[in-house]
Amino acid sequence: MLPGCKFALPLFIIILQHSEMKHFGYSQHYAPTLDESEFHSRTSRHHLRHKHKHNPEILDQTFVADIPIFANLKGVGFIDREFNEPVFKNGKDWLNMSSDQVGEMKDKKHQHWPIKREAVIEGDLVLGGLMMVHERSDNMTCGPVMPQGGVQALETMLYTLDIINNKQELIPGVVLGAHILDDCDKDTYGLEMAVDFIKGSISNIDDAEYACNATAVRKVISGVVGAASSVTSVQVANLLRLFKIPQVSFFSTSPELSNKARFEYFTRTIPSDLHQVRAMVEIVKKLGWSYVSIIYEESSYGIKAFEELEALLARNGICIAVKEKLVKDSGVADEKAYDTIVQKLLTKPRARGAIIFGSDQEVAGVMRAVIRGNATSSFSWVGSDGWSARSLVSEGNEQAVEGTISVQPQANDVRGFKEYFLNLNVKNNKRNPWFVEFWEDHFQCRYPGSPRTPYNGQYSKTCSGLERLTTENTEFERQLQFVSDAVMAFAYAIHDMHDAVCGGRPGLCDAMRPASGADLLRYLRKVNFTGVSGDEFHFDSNGDGPARYNILHFKQVSRGTYSWVNVGQYLDGELQLHIKDIQFKWGERHPPESVCSAECELGQAKQYVEGESCCWHCFNCTQYEIRSPYVETACMVCPRGTLPDLTRTQCRPIPEAYLRPDSAWAIGAMSFSSVGILLTAFVCGVWVRHSSTPVVRASGRELSYVLLAGILMCYLVTFALVFRPTDILCSIQRFGTGFCFTVIYAALLTKTNRISRIFNASKHSAKRPILISPTSQLAICAGLVSIQVLIVVVWMIVAPARAMFHYPTREDNMLVCDSYVDASYMIAFFYPIVLILICTVYAVLTRKIPEAFNESKHIGFTMYTTCVIWLAFVPLYFGTASHVPLRVTSMAVTISLSASVTLICLFSPKLYIILIRPERNVRQSIMPVRYSRKPPPPHPLNIQVKKPPCADKETQTDPAVFKLSNGQVVNDTTRKEEKINKDEKAKETKQCNNVNNVSDSKNTQTEKTASL
Repeated sequence: MLPGCKFALPLFIIILQHSEMKHFGYSQHYAPTLDESEFHSRTSRHHLRHKHKHNPEILDQTFVADIPIFANLKGVGFIDREFNEPVFKNGKDWLNMSSDQVGEMKDKKHQHWPIKREAVIEGDLVLGGLMMVHERSDNMTCGPVMPQGGVQALETMLYTLDIINNKQELIPGVVLGAHILDDCDKDTYGLEMAVDFIKGSISNIDDAEYACNATAVRKVISGVVGAASSVTSVQVANLLRLFKIPQVSFFSTSPELSNKARFEYFTRTIPSDLHQVRAMVEIVKKLGWSYVSIIYEESSYGIKAFEELEALLARNGICIAVKEKLVKDSGVADEKAYDTIVQKLLTKPRARGAIIFGSDQEVAGVMRAVIRGNATSSFSWVGSDGWSARSLVSEGNEQAVEGTISVQPQANDVRGFKEYFLNLNVKNNKRNPWFVEFWEDHFQCRYPGSPRTPYNGQYSKTCSGLERLTTENTEFERQLQFVSDAVMAFAYAIHDMHDAVCGGRPGLCDAMRPASGADLLRYLRKVNFTGVSGDEFHFDSNGDGPARYNILHFKQVSRGTYSWVNVGQYLDGELQLHIKDIQFKWGERHPPESVCSAECELGQAKQYVEGESCCWHCFNCTQYEIRSPYVETACMVCPRGTLPDLTRTQCRPIPEAYLRPDSAWAIGAMSFSSVGILLTAFVCGVWVRHSSTPVVRASGRELSYVLLAGILMCYLVTFALVFRPTDILCSIQRFGTGFCFTVIYAALLTKTNRISRIFNASKHSAKRPILISPTSQLAICAGLVSIQVLIVVVWMIVAPARAMFHYPTREDNMLVCDSYVDASYMIAFFYPIVLILICTVYAVLTRKIPEAFNESKHIGFTMYTTCVIWLAFVPLYFGTASHVPLRVTSMAVTISLSASVTLICLFSPKLYIILIRPERNVRQSIMPVRYSRKPPPPHPLNIQVKKPPCADKETQTDPAVFKLSNGQVVNDTTRKEEKINKDEKAKETKQCNNVNNVSDSKNTQTEKTASL
């Protein structure tokens, strides 16, 4: 036995047993429980695409006793493969039955309405079709025939197959057939009908022990077109998935069918309701509504849509005032239930906008209740495709429906179908076994020889067969394109599969006998074609049709004349709505206001009313607060550096305050620094030009250049202070402000220390002090400066300099370097201050040295002035914390002023001698005669005056006679003078060494002008 039969056959038997347990009508053999009834009502989705209005009086109560006897098929129902082939020899034999025969019929199981019929078209490959030819009924399995969504959809499938097989010859040598059944728009009945589609997959198993069908070999169904209802599609998809039969629905829109983990073999040509819900939310947003009510059908169609609606509305800040369910389907709910729904809507009078997601019969009941409640001007509706442009809803309820904006999947007419359908009649359309019922329903007559149904018994007129379908008496379903596209999708998938598997050779190859469902599904998902309607078609990633919708509007086109008109479309997530074409009531073009509470004024927050999620009171925020952009019920304090704008909806940044280069403060500071730079450059140029003159040499050229470099850096720091602070400029400021002072005062300290050591050493010994040469002086100065560099580098590593915003008050926003805020500039100034204090101490200690060494006095005056300047700066700096321009300017000017004091006090006396009194720029003038014990004797011109070997080259003074601080006198004499006694020689040697400390060592080798 084949292993496939071991699995499939028991499963099929279980399904058939389940089918027999379900009865097709209310009779003595079938009494559904309340739970079952509730289940049907909660899981059914309507696609009642018809104009027919249900009238309970049409039902013939004697129908069960009057129907003819048809062959029984496996307990599933009756079958009439050709309705024109009567079972009885005489069409009226059933009328001649006795009451006993009628009673016998009532006792027989499964012999009642509906009669199972099927439309069969032979072909090499067969497509199944599951159509809702009949409406859903509440007290019978099948209701009356459905003209639009049923019969027209079936004929569309047949018409498309004709085009594929005859005109296009899409698949070479292959004819597509059909096996079409009716599901009566019921999920349980549709599932029983779908069992026929899997019989071919079971009955062709060759096994003697398990003969599934011993009489005939059934055609394997390659794919199924349908069902129309989402609920039925869910049931059928679960069955077909077991046998790997692809399914393409044309009207099922439930979002759950997009889940390919559950419905792997299901696809559809119509878009998912998820897109429809998004379109409806976009319409609500476009109308400016924030408070709406929702009425939804209690089925998978309505419940899933409501879940998506609720989430999307909340995400867009739209509140739901009333949520009501259409609990019962198709007339089960009485008029009082609809009146109750309308009364609940009226309890929220500010929610004038309402969304209705349901089917036409239920929505029609709501509209009738609106008219009864005299509330036609109280609501404006946004409708779903289940009742969009349905005459069943609008006819007789025009005043209530007026102003409705509805969403409908975009579909164009199937080319040539209207002409094809209008030319049909009962004589030329034998392949549709339900066409006679449609004919009888359409023309309200009884066709001779037709079986009696619960709905044609009241027709007294006999159909002649000469009636004609015309555009005036026939209303066409607008969405037949989806049926045609479903058939075309199968055809193109089979065409692609035939090309790949059979190599394009005419006819079917063995590999496609039968066609693999899994392979066909793969080709089906990839199809891309232009359908009979002229639109391009392809499936999206979820196996759904393209998201294309028309936006329809029901309005008065003229006084008293109502019509559905197209006012926009929704394509690929974008809504295009022509507001100017919308008219909610006659003469009212502006949409009604649908809000619970008016929006709070700018700068106000909401306080919700207890128990209401969309109603609130408003209160003002304080001076420095705005309404929180995150929590609408609270105010939020603007962060530092920002202030509320005029509307109190945003915190606007306070313009950053810093010393701008174009301000008067900055221009003054830069001008002062620029003058200082020019003076420094001038002094430097003079020093270079006169570098070999006694004044320059006596001042110590090397340390003078270091001083000038430090003074120049002090002036340059001003420019780093006045520009907009950045991290780089802050780093330069932090390093430069302390470094430039360190260079100046390290050089001054080196000078004063040298002078002090020279004269202090002469008191105790004639030995020359160490480290007084120019090279040694530069090394000492560099060592002092390196300490500052080390301090700043460590500081920069530990806390890098950065520009930051400082907020001394609530309305200030200062862009400053971080050192301004925490006064950490004192780290950079600490070491220079120490140097200043030491220099000042040395200046005091050397104040009594000979006047020839008056540079120490100049240094002392410089230190005194510098201390005064910085003592005045400190309170000014800390007292202007809130005035950035003044604070930065005071620092820049203080630094420049300190440099200027040093420049003027130390270099102006020497500039005076060099430039104005050049005759004094000689060695003799540097040391005045008044300090000598006696004037030096004149030297003959031919006598070379030599400097004693102990003399230094470049002393600060090179006099012939000078008076030491201890009162000793040194006299210049010639080498040929009187002998000096031994005691004097020792003293002279000591004094010579002291002089050597002051003199330049190089001069002793080149100039020998004096002797001891």
